Amino acid sequence: MAPTRARPAQVPVSRFAVRAPDVQVEEVAGARAKDEFIRFQLDHYAGDELFVPPIVAERREFLDPKQNPFFEEAKAAFFLARRHGKVVGRVAAILDHRYNRFHGTHDGFVGLFESQNDPGLAAALFEAALSWLKREGARRCIGPVNPAFHHDVGLQVHGHERFPAMMMPYNPPFYEVLFEANGFTKLKDLYSYEVIALDGIPERVRRLAERVKQSGTVRIRRLDLANPESDLAKIQAIFHTMLKPGFGFAPMSHAEFMSIVNRLRPLVLLRPEFSLIAEVNGEAVGFSITVPDTHLAQKEAGGYLFPFGLAKMLWKARSIVRLRGLLFGIKDGWRRRGIDALLASETFTQAIALGYQAGELGWAMEDDTLVNRMLQAAGGKHVKTFRVYERPL
Repeated sequence: MAPTRARPAQVPVSRFAVRAPDVQVEEVAGARAKDEFIRFQLDHYAGDELFVPPIVAERREFLDPKQNPFFEEAKAAFFLARRHGKVVGRVAAILDHRYNRFHGTHDGFVGLFESQNDPGLAAALFEAALSWLKREGARRCIGPVNPAFHHDVGLQVHGHERFPAMMMPYNPPFYEVLFEANGFTKLKDLYSYEVIALDGIPERVRRLAERVKQSGTVRIRRLDLANPESDLAKIQAIFHTMLKPGFGFAPMSHAEFMSIVNRLRPLVLLRPEFSLIAEVNGEAVGFSITVPDTHLAQKEAGGYLFPFGLAKMLWKARSIVRLRGLLFGIKDGWRRRGIDALLASETFTQAIALGYQAGELGWAMEDDTLVNRMLQAAGGKHVKTFRVYERPL
């Protein structure tokens, strides 16, 4: 009898959903279609008590290549899916030249994804977006990225029962199935942490902060709002020293950095106590920017500032008790010196004094041990996970 041969190992193959035949996908052209693209979210999430409608006017500006400096070195195509004439999904395909130069990649992105619970519908959307990326020379697709890593990124896969924090993704749980049924596999998870101000700062952090403070080498001060340009340039410089090729953030142009600053400026002015810079002998070596989390107030507007949305937002803003840790950085070469503890201690102290109850910090990459340990040491509890997917082209 001939010897039997061992069967070759089975190579896992991603499943691909069959494209829904009754779905038509069109590339957005013109202001009317762009408005349909933006407003689809409002209809899609109708009845979802946790969804915070974006401000439609702000989204128009954000997605306009003439107004958003991100598009100075990036391009995007926007797609709508219709079934029997009704919009049932959307997606954007994004090519970020600055990202690819910095990371040495040929990646494209999908983002701004919304879809009904139908893998075949999602297949039609991804087919259009990925075909566009391939024509532009991309070799891999990453997503969702909306439209870059310094905006909201990832698909929420854990913590759906919690109210979303500002500038973080929110989506139904079934989106995970839509991505994975269309050949996307996990690239990396991003963690978001919650800190309860009333629990107080952990004793170990308090002691370290006190030791650094008593040494007299580090000075913590507020952002100079009378002459912010100098401080903002220092923050951007520190941010750029923290970037590492491979995955994630890429350098921003000054215009793009300032566009983000201008969006956050009203919140910084509202609570300047939380915009901090750490200095050693006059050199900026760290920063921490925390703002009131306005999502609950924004929800009251229902997507429109006028005629009554802005008034409703301002009224609700009076009762905000949560904070959102947006930007944090320690200059390369100055980590592990307790500067992070001193910044955290000052933020905790101000939060308690001003009556804030909790805050959400994020995000941290799952494999960034140093940052995750730092957030945990500051009392952070991992409450949400956002997943970034990839798919070869």
